[in-house]
Amino acid sequence: MRKAQYKFHLSDFISEDDFKIIKDFSKDKETPFLIIDLSKVEEMYDELVRNMPYVKIYYAVKANPLDEIISALRDKGSNFDAATVYEIGQLLRLGVSPERISYGNTIKKEKDIAYAYQNGIRLFATDSESDLLKIARNAPDSKVFFRLLTESDGADWPLSRKFGAHPDMIYELILQAKELGLDPYGLSFHVGSQQRDIGQWDNALSKCKYLFEAVGLQGIELKMINLGGGFPAKYVSPANELETYAHEILRFIKEDFGDNHPEIIIEPGRSLTADAGVIVTEVIMISKKAKLNQYKWVYLDIGKFGGLIETLDESIKYPIYSESKGFEEEVILAGPTCDSMDILYERYKYTLPMGLKENERLFIFTAGAYTQSYSSVAFNGFPSLKAYVI
Repeated sequence: MRKAQYKFHLSDFISEDDFKIIKDFSKDKETPFLIIDLSKVEEMYDELVRNMPYVKIYYAVKANPLDEIISALRDKGSNFDAATVYEIGQLLRLGVSPERISYGNTIKKEKDIAYAYQNGIRLFATDSESDLLKIARNAPDSKVFFRLLTESDGADWPLSRKFGAHPDMIYELILQAKELGLDPYGLSFHVGSQQRDIGQWDNALSKCKYLFEAVGLQGIELKMINLGGGFPAKYVSPANELETYAHEILRFIKEDFGDNHPEIIIEPGRSLTADAGVIVTEVIMISKKAKLNQYKWVYLDIGKFGGLIETLDESIKYPIYSESKGFEEEVILAGPTCDSMDILYERYKYTLPMGLKENERLFIFTAGAYTQSYSSVAFNGFPSLKAYVI
């Protein structure tokens, strides 16, 4: 068994004053629930703007689609990456103009493309001939950007295989788009969510440079590169600061394209919202599987299906805090449902105080992204994860 290598320090994630606010707010509320500090989302947006001043931000709505977050980012001047017509409808309802929306999913129904186009959206992602033909039929003259297949080495939550295509295929799609009357506008890639290897952006940008030059020889001038997401949040394993990511990525762009670089887009989701969220959960039961078993099982009232799906394969390791004091012991953490895969952490051992009691509350930090939006509708009858904005 791999031993835990991490010692939790509350001050790494929240100030004493802010934690007191969280506790006071939580007192009369039934667990589990998510608390979002909207000011931290706004602070992260401002930090991105400071560090990447010429880059256009398209917030990835899927990370956390709360109306309050979208409205705050709208007022900050953010653009938005939408994956479905449902997200597009929400954005339009909240007063986001269609010029600020990208339809960034490469898997789209024909009628959904038509809906987006009819509502003024003119920027579409694609990575296949089938999708490209649908766009040509239903969104004529639109700008299209083509998603490259990239590796996700170094990412906690890989996004390779399902999305993107090989550069040779992308080259052919770009030429075809021109023939179909579309505007082959640019390229996109995603190096994987919570990407720790900054060099992956360098590898992907080199592919973009090659394609810019290759299609240029055919008289097509690409004008944009979408760098996707992948920027860090503060989980158990530390990552470089955003400033370091930004500095290196902008350096890669300059090395490949010089000062006359194309328009640059990013699609942050996790990095804007994760650190702003805290999940409050309750210990339901503590038990052992055998009298001499080394590890206790600690069952929480939130699990994979309640919002912590990114614990699949123990990929995302959330910081978890108990107010109990005393010696700590390694435990196995699991969720409340009657599904045997609803185990959060078994190989990676979290340490919790030996005096931990049933009914005690635990605080899961860095939980503002891909939690409520991933929670199931009613598995075992459990409701979706509640969220409060403060």
